[in-house]
Amino acid sequence: MARINEEYLKLPGSYLFADIAHKVEAFKRAHPETEIIRLGIGDVTRPLPPSVIAALHKAVDEQATPEGFRGYGPEQGYAFLREAIAEGDFAPRGVEIDPADIFISDGAKGDLGNFQELFGRESVIAVTDPVYPVYVDSNVMAGRAGTFDEKAGSWSGIVYLPCTAENGFIPSLPAKRPDVIYLCLPNNPTGTALSRADLQRWVDYARANECLILFDAAYEAYIREEGIPHSIYELEGAREVAVEFRSFSKPAGFTGLRCGYVVVPETVRARSAEGRTVALKPLWNRRQTTKYNGCPYIVQRAAEAVYTPQGRREVRENVDYYMENAATIRSGLQEAGLEVYGGVNAPYIWLKTPGGMDSWTFFEVLLHELGIVGTPGVGFGPSGEGYFRLTAFGSHENTAKAMRRIAEAGHWSTWKKG
Repeated sequence: MARINEEYLKLPGSYLFADIAHKVEAFKRAHPETEIIRLGIGDVTRPLPPSVIAALHKAVDEQATPEGFRGYGPEQGYAFLREAIAEGDFAPRGVEIDPADIFISDGAKGDLGNFQELFGRESVIAVTDPVYPVYVDSNVMAGRAGTFDEKAGSWSGIVYLPCTAENGFIPSLPAKRPDVIYLCLPNNPTGTALSRADLQRWVDYARANECLILFDAAYEAYIREEGIPHSIYELEGAREVAVEFRSFSKPAGFTGLRCGYVVVPETVRARSAEGRTVALKPLWNRRQTTKYNGCPYIVQRAAEAVYTPQGRREVRENVDYYMENAATIRSGLQEAGLEVYGGVNAPYIWLKTPGGMDSWTFFEVLLHELGIVGTPGVGFGPSGEGYFRLTAFGSHENTAKAMRRIAEAGHWSTWKKG
């Protein structure tokens, strides 16, 4: 009989959002009359932009002709998309990215989960806390996380960088040097963004301590305030220590279409067991060519359309739409007497649960009493306990309706006083 990877048995329960889905489905079966408003999972709801749809149709028609048919594509992605990304996402911000350093994929989640395969099992991983679960879970599967403390909700081998209201949700530099640091900015789930000076501190720390930063910039399109970097490569020295991950899911609505990319500069290196430095780019290329056959041609053509003048306008309209929802949620929660964070530079609103309620209890209260689905903060890590995440990816109508339900509940002030 085959032996399983024992590290999988260490994972507690199911994946956070799968667990939420099961709870919601059980509630629906028991209460079919209740209209449920979903502000939990970060899935978009607006249709794909018209320019994207047109590009898809055109690419599909090409596939029906002998001269236009495409089979296996280039492992890193087609040159037309990599060049469009370099010119569209980076050049306007004064960042010169070689298209050869860009790897097209089927989404940032897979890339973030897979990139850790390049690191030795003994590598020390640091994450901001709370954090997107994939960062931690993929390293658990690889055997780097140590043992799980159920009471504390943390792993012995992970370096946690707490982000709470007390420090403005801005992580402090690690007291213990890690090998790899995951940073998501603007942050999921707290919605926090770092200033240029704050992010430069991380780049300087990584350079001084020979650390690698895995920079998740999936939500950069939602940044509204000035002085906040959209790419880590805007910072001096970042090309030496950072790999950047991006996705078309949240700005362009590709959650069902699936397309993202990773930037791995030639200058980013790590150490082998014998101490020599090794470039990560060829290792990632080797991993991808072995395990991945590439994002479909028609999807890459659709992503290319995002960089046309019309595509840019349509994407901006979608982002603006969701940020209007974020403002509605922020103001609605504040008027209801709740402590609210985020929602300014990100489509996520992070709130303090009232009356010292734990986050799963608050989840049950919102679902069973108001028919609203959110995400318990503890699902993102131990520092997420006592907090809760709502997303701005619903419709204007459902978002406003959810805030009316919260306003009409009538017991938030009691809970707040405890």
